[in-house]
Formats: sequence, structure tokens, C-alpha cells
Amino acid sequence: MAASAEAAPLRVSASPAASKQLGGAGRGHGRDALVFAAGVAAAVLAILGSASVLAPGSSSLLVAFPVPGPEDGPRTFYDDPELSYDAVDGRRLTGWDAKRAEWLRSRGIARRSSPERVVMVSGSQPEPCPGDAGDHLLLRFLKNKLNYCRLHGIQLLYNRDFLQPAMSSYWAKIPIVRAAMLAHPEAEWIWWVDSDAVFTDMDFSLPLATRYGGYNFVAYGVAKDIRRKSWLGINAGVFIIRNCQWSLDFLDEWARMGPAYPEHARWGKVLRDELSDKDSDVACDQSALVYLLLFNWDRLEKKTFIETEYYFMGWWGEIMDRLDGVAASYEAVERRAPGLRRRHAEREHLLHAAARNAAVRGAVPGPAGGGKTGWRRPLITHFTGCQPCSGGRNPTYSKESCDDGMRRALLFADDQVLRAYGFRHAAPLNDSVLPLPFDYPARS
Repeated sequence: MAASAEAAPLRVSASPAASKQLGGAGRGHGRDALVFAAGVAAAVLAILGSASVLAPGSSSLLVAFPVPGPEDGPRTFYDDPELSYDAVDGRRLTGWDAKRAEWLRSRGIARRSSPERVVMVSGSQPEPCPGDAGDHLLLRFLKNKLNYCRLHGIQLLYNRDFLQPAMSSYWAKIPIVRAAMLAHPEAEWIWWVDSDAVFTDMDFSLPLATRYGGYNFVAYGVAKDIRRKSWLGINAGVFIIRNCQWSLDFLDEWARMGPAYPEHARWGKVLRDELSDKDSDVACDQSALVYLLLFNWDRLEKKTFIETEYYFMGWWGEIMDRLDGVAASYEAVERRAPGLRRRHAEREHLLHAAARNAAVRGAVPGPAGGGKTGWRRPLITHFTGCQPCSGGRNPTYSKESCDDGMRRALLFADDQVLRAYGFRHAAPLNDSVLPLPFDYPARS
């Protein structure tokens, strides 16, 4: 948070030395001094007429110099009374690219900075979790996101409100993502991450400029499922979307399939008929997204990137049994590279992350960000179906597999963070910590 721009108040008080001088001088000098003092007092009172306060409990005068206020800046789109943050009932927003560009110019901010500014958005429902330990788990998931954002210089907005009452549950993401674009014109990207998704590679940075530079929407998909028009072909739990007019229009189109609109029931039947494995006539956000992209691909493909090469969002069932092997692979590389074992301040994390990624690139198989093959850390492990808040998990998953999987992933990520503080967990499913020996892992 920027420091306050308010000037320090000037304290004006009587000087004992000056009083003594006035009392002991000749009458002529006394008159001159009194005239001078009266002039000073008049000047002070003139200043106090517009900007002064009395210090509570003190006879001293505090003169506060005026500072620029919010009303002194140039008018922007925020001053338009027609502007609406509402994704459903509000007036459609147009001309956003020009409005945002003008705001950035008025604040002296480059349109495309390096690195590009990102705001991550996540959230949960307003009421307490009904499931056992649900609130505790959500706290741990939130801590995980806070850790990742702190290390990568990303702002995190965690929302617990339904900005549009009808758009609840999984549909709640669209109103808050849209509102975040308007509230953060300085951000080039908004990154939505579901509450039950865990960052399991604290080193990985999104390739925004090198891989997604020409795109406005990026989501994770499975190629074979996309080809057969499965509602599981694209995952709506994690996506990044550029802060631009194209994206606002895209969100509006997506939202119109949701429960705030009268067409919602009809869309449920359309999605069940058109998607190969949709067995419900309830239109969820993910099936709506899959339909929107697949059946409008000619129109949307130039600005849409479906990531399939790394775990932009990895399903936990494919990952959990491999985390121990992933950890062992990274430790083996560090034992051969003394520079990677050097202690460092947390603020230097990205420099050391780049060095570690370069070292493991040729030594550990698999893509950066993890994948179905190899032993690289997965960027995000998503616990779809485990429902940590409600406890109403998918019946195909056992309680033990979900609970142990979430704990294992969270501790795996925590170990990467705790290392800068000189500690690590005692075991993959042990919450107690141990101090790291110097030159770890060579001397573990």
C-alpha cells in the first residue's frame, strides 16, 4: 500500500526565548516586536481559516497543508453515471479498450508492461461450510494461493459474496471476474482459480508473453475429450482472461446461459443433447463454456487458447501417486548443483526458481508445469469432485483418497515455501516441521 501523501502538520507554538527577549528589550524594540508578532498571528489565522486543526488536549496549533484529493484528477470512465459493474442487470459496457487505455495514460502506466500485471480471483460461498473441517480446508487452500501470489508479485482478490444472487455456486465466478476487470484497469490479465485448486509448483510462472501473447482466453483441456465434444473436455475451474472488450463480450455471452436469464432451462436441454456425455439437463458453467467454444470456434478461435501441454490445471487423481517421485527427482538435481542449495531471501525466489527450472529442464523428464508423463512439478492440482467445503464428494472417490490427497498436495506446496524460512515438513502427510540442515538436500 502506498504511503500517505498527506503533509506532516506544522506545529506553531510560543518560543520561551522569544518571550524573554520581548520582556527585557526597550519600549521601541518591544513595539516593533509586538507589531511583528501581530503580523505573524494574522498570517497564521489566515492559513487556519482553510486548513487547520487544534491538537486534541493541547493549546498548540497544527497547520495541515492542503494535498491533492480524488476530485483533482482527470475525469475517467469511473465518472460515467451509466457505468455498471453488474454482469446481468447492468448496461452493457462498450468502448472498454479505449476507456482503459485513457485511464492508463492518465496514470502514467504503460499499456503492456513487463511483466504483465495479473490479478488472481478466487472465492467461496458467504455462509460457513457444512462439511467437517470444510472451513479449515478452505483456509489452507487460501493460504496456498496467498503464498503463490506473494512469490510471483500477483494481487489476490478472494470473494465470498454473490454479486448477482441468481448466479450462485459455480456461476458466481462470472460476475466477480467481470467486476475485477473494471476495478483493476491496471491489470492485463484476470486469473480465476477455483477454491479447491492447489498450486503445487511455486516456481512456475505463466508464459503470458511468450505463449499467450496473441490470445484473450486460456483454459485447460484434454484433446481427446474435446474431439468427442465431452463436457469434461475443457475445465472452467482455472482460466486466465485478458482485460479487454473482447473478454467482456465473451463473459456476457457466457453469462446469458446461466440461471439469471430465462433461457437457462432451455440451455440445459441443449447442452444435454449436444455434448456427448452430459447426463443432466442442468446447465453448469463448464458445460456452457464447452458448448460456447466448440460451437462458435470459427468466431472465437483466434483469441482462445486451449492449453493441453502442461498442467495449467491438473486432475488430482492423475497426480497424487506421483508427488513423492516428483520431489525425489528435484532433490536429485539439487544434490548435483551446489548453487541451487544456497540459502536466500524469499524476495529472491524468482531468481532461484529460474535457476532451478533451468537445471531440471534437461535432467527431469516432462514439460515445465507438469504433465501426464515425466516428473516435473504440476503447476495446479485441482481437487474436482472432492468438495472440501460441503463434504458432498463424488461417490466414486473415497473420503480417505480425497482427504489424504488434499493434505499431501498442500504440504508438498508448503515445503517449497517453508524452505526459505529454514524448515520443511517431517513427512508427506505430517503437519509437524523440522529445521533444514545447512546445504540441504546434500546433507539431509
